[in-house]
Amino acid sequence: MARPSGPDPAATPLTLLSVVIPARNEAARIASTVEHLHLELRLQEVPHEVVVVDDGSDDATWSVLGDVVERIPQVRRLRNDGEHGFGRAVAHGIDHSQGDAVVVMMADESDDCRDVVRYWHALCEGWDCVFGSRFMPGGGVIDYPRFKWVLNRIVNLAIRIVFNVPLNDTTNAFKAYRRIAVDGCRPFLAPHFNLTVELPLKAIVRGYRWTVIPITWRNRRAGVAKLKLGEMGSRYLFIILYVLIEKFFTRGDYVRRDT
Repeated sequence: MARPSGPDPAATPLTLLSVVIPARNEAARIASTVEHLHLELRLQEVPHEVVVVDDGSDDATWSVLGDVVERIPQVRRLRNDGEHGFGRAVAHGIDHSQGDAVVVMMADESDDCRDVVRYWHALCEGWDCVFGSRFMPGGGVIDYPRFKWVLNRIVNLAIRIVFNVPLNDTTNAFKAYRRIAVDGCRPFLAPHFNLTVELPLKAIVRGYRWTVIPITWRNRRAGVAKLKLGEMGSRYLFIILYVLIEKFFTRGDYVRRDT
């Protein structure tokens, strides 16, 4: 698959970064996640909003967010009142975000706020998408469960081979997109964590300009992980097969076209 050779030198300058954070029962971590993110973006002079989507929490997540919103006007809290699911919460946040660039970030402080700044700068260079990799030189993981690491490497290797792309961390949710790329990946099909695969693979297949930067990840220090590996296998497979069908049979109907 041909990869765009570089950023678009004529890309429209970006004006606002929307960081979309889905949160379900994250009362123990969401305040510190948002506060540290806002501080880093403010210090680095990145114009931003933080859109946190409460995806059916039955703990104090919503009230904790209320306290944060009172202190930080750049934070917005939304409720996903429809069907729940990671992908649905992310889509709800994207639909209600205002930025011309979007980063999807986890609520448990597993993602590094400094990488959000690096995403912003790369998007400003003219890339449509910036994908992070924890498994390239300069990247890293802390306290990654061994079984999960092995499964991750197998799945990502399979995706890399099937799609013939030099991206070795497709399944990671933490990625950045220009608005044109996010909207160009519609309609969103994945209601759960398989959205983390749908967005980058669609963007690649549809011809958006993308690059990869090293990022770091650390295992959550509070709360319970929401990803259920046993439930996600068939859902990931569905999205992979769907994008493969699009790649070979849609005759370029969804391919990015410069205007």
